[in-house]
Amino acid sequence: MKICILGAGSWGIALTKLLTHNGHEVSVWSIDPEEIAMLNEYCEHKTKLPGVILSGAVTFTTDMRTAIDDSEMIVMAVPSPFVRSTAKTAAEFVKEGQIIVSVSKGIEDDTLMRLSQIIKEEIPVAEVAALSGPSHAEEVGKCMPTTVVVGCKDKAIAEKIQDAFMADFFRVYISPDILGIELGGSLKNVIALAAGIADGIGCGDNTKAALITRGIVEIKKLGVKMGGNPETFSGLSGIGDLIVTCASVHSRNRRAGYLIGQGKTYQEAMDEVKMVVEGVYSAKAALALAKKYEVSMPITEAVNKVLFEDYPAKDALIDLLTRDKTREVIGMTW
Repeated sequence: MKICILGAGSWGIALTKLLTHNGHEVSVWSIDPEEIAMLNEYCEHKTKLPGVILSGAVTFTTDMRTAIDDSEMIVMAVPSPFVRSTAKTAAEFVKEGQIIVSVSKGIEDDTLMRLSQIIKEEIPVAEVAALSGPSHAEEVGKCMPTTVVVGCKDKAIAEKIQDAFMADFFRVYISPDILGIELGGSLKNVIALAAGIADGIGCGDNTKAALITRGIVEIKKLGVKMGGNPETFSGLSGIGDLIVTCASVHSRNRRAGYLIGQGKTYQEAMDEVKMVVEGVYSAKAALALAKKYEVSMPITEAVNKVLFEDYPAKDALIDLLTRDKTREVIGMTW
């Protein structure tokens, strides 16, 4: 099929590699003329995904109408802060029933909306799904074995997306729990910042394991309260994505957290990482959701204090360790 990818960052380029591998006709849009000129000249994103060479048959353009026209599927791969503005621009070109797959991760700060909700609000004629899971672009671009999950309320559309993306190195599962999938993918970035901060102040593997384990508890409690299926948070878009984002050398959230743990501000850390650090944008929204749904999320609270209140990271860690004593699993009885 003909597939349009909106966004030429590392993830958009990695998915271009995958989809052309699968035999699809792919067009890639970017708002940046210099980025498109580079891709047209080299068939490679030399700054964001060097070494991943794309097919010369891919169309690269700054003209969104050209990219979207006649596409059976649109992949929304811009960073989460730009999803609404991109969807707003795309709306006039999208036809009734056209499929849009959201592959970014985040929650809008002021509305607390998930990305699929934003896309549906701006483009009500579209059929919207979300793809998530432990899938760093650097590895997908090199065709390393990867598994993800597609969330969609319509099973037939989920299966169509599954068929389009499935490859011998890229396994795709499907699920009706788009809410749980998007929450897991968004909130794990906040926990990954915490893991990076812990690395930055000199903590070890025990600390990281604790943050991952207690982090998924926070994510699951909120997700279930909001209507997500508890099993989703034990799956690829929950604990799977959380593990890889907290531990991988490719993780921009862990890297930014590390720099913050070393004493940099969140803005200095993002400037050094040179990519959008989704966890910084999702942290306030995650805390707002926790308050709205009356869910205790101490790690999320600690990350917000370090990011936005200039609270020392070491003090935040001590605060977490010295909270009131409690059981690990509420509801178990002796």
